Amino acid sequence: MNKTIEVRYTEYNDISELTSADAALLEKARATTANAYAPYSGFLVGAAASLFNGEIVTGTNQENASFPAGICAERVLLSAASSIFPNEGIHTMAISYHNTKGHSDKPVSPCGICRQSLLEFEGRTGKPMRILLSGMSGKVLEINSAKALLPFSFTAEDMK
Repeated sequence: MNKTIEVRYTEYNDISELTSADAALLEKARATTANAYAPYSGFLVGAAASLFNGEIVTGTNQENASFPAGICAERVLLSAASSIFPNEGIHTMAISYHNTKGHSDKPVSPCGICRQSLLEFEGRTGKPMRILLSGMSGKVLEINSAKALLPFSFTAEDMK
């Protein structure tokens, strides 16, 4: 039996097509890339999240000479959000990057570990998380749930 998984997302030409709240969050993520520590890859990632309680939390990638001991911006943000505001859901997370060795003008998606972490956070709080993906300029992708990034996910339900 053949089955189909469909992933729906919205593509915007640039930040000007977003709502003012989404544009401000994406600008925060873009600005946050300046705080990333990526001396080896030169790939600076910034994430900014608007929580359901109205607070904004940010995170950046943190590399380490002892590869792969670094941590991605998305997981830094999730750790900070859950530490400061336990059990509070994320309404929207914007993720951006600045590639110091190349272009930063198209959306890139979180890595597999981050996709799993985003999905688990979403499940733990019981609220879908909108995700905005963009570089420092160019197109913006809007995904309505972390689940869309990992359709064949492994969750706590699988271990019951």
